[in-house]
Amino acid sequence: MYRKILLPILLLGWSLVTLMAHAAGPDELISTGLVNPGHVDKPEWFKASFLDLREDVEEARDSGKRVILYFYQDGCPYCERLIKTNFTQHEIASKAQQNFEIIAINMWGDREVVDLAGNSLTEKRFAVANRVQYTPTLLFLNEKGETIFRANGYYPPERFTALLSYIASRQEQVETFRDYLKKVAPQKSSGKLHQRAGYLTDKLQRKRGDRPLLVLFEQRDCAACDELHGDKFRRLEIVKLLKKFDIALIDIWSTGAVTTPAGESVPVQQWIKALNVNYTPSMLFFDDQGHEVFRAEAYLRSFHTAASLEYVASGAYREHPEFQRYVDERADKIRDAGGEVDLWK
Repeated sequence: MYRKILLPILLLGWSLVTLMAHAAGPDELISTGLVNPGHVDKPEWFKASFLDLREDVEEARDSGKRVILYFYQDGCPYCERLIKTNFTQHEIASKAQQNFEIIAINMWGDREVVDLAGNSLTEKRFAVANRVQYTPTLLFLNEKGETIFRANGYYPPERFTALLSYIASRQEQVETFRDYLKKVAPQKSSGKLHQRAGYLTDKLQRKRGDRPLLVLFEQRDCAACDELHGDKFRRLEIVKLLKKFDIALIDIWSTGAVTTPAGESVPVQQWIKALNVNYTPSMLFFDDQGHEVFRAEAYLRSFHTAASLEYVASGAYREHPEFQRYVDERADKIRDAGGEVDLWK
């Protein structure tokens, strides 16, 4: 009863704020704090949640749906692409509304979140607790509130559609997403692996003093892999950064074996399963002790590809556990030096 009374009041309050925003000019909006630069309105059918996730999961379960936690930040070009490109497509919007309750959580926000264990914490603390490093990050929860899939970063429409179908049909109980994706969403691609002279293939063990290791998980039918090697890895800034790494390229469908960075000899498929690699290309970074220190496993443009490489090569990950803060500071330094920052370049 309390929720039924309070929700209309909150909606009325938000309506008043919206009216004030429309009445003010752009400069006034920023100065009054009503709208943040780079803000993108979420679809109106996203759930107006009180952020008590226990209730959200229960309500979704009762209606035959599952919960998606969407972590975002204003000014994020990948979030804007997700909202304006993906969720404006009829198939995606319909599939999402029929099967999910999507709850938006500001990576830097101060609203109170009650997690599945009943703990109360701010949005930004909740993001840290869930190891959200960049946006968008989407956590797919099952009927018990358990995270059954994590989409770190932006997925293009065809892959995002397949992901929604995969989770909505409970296929995670049957097969991995990469197996499912191979069947339902074949890609137009070069059909080849981009192995280069000097790349490691199966002996990846690290020893103290080694350069950091970048492991590329790829496959032959992968348009994004073609783009990574044909465009991003040819850019001068990125070429210079790549020279600071030992690099290995692993075919995610390999039937062979590998000596992992930690020195364990295992079948490639066993290692991939243990790492929970579901996307190609995925870039996983390991230190000289064989520990994974960072990964990038979604569609990245050149700016964020370079930032990922620099983040590890410089050792910044040790002092900046939040990658997004590092990215923001890096962008500010480039601007202060008179450079241009284009996040979608």
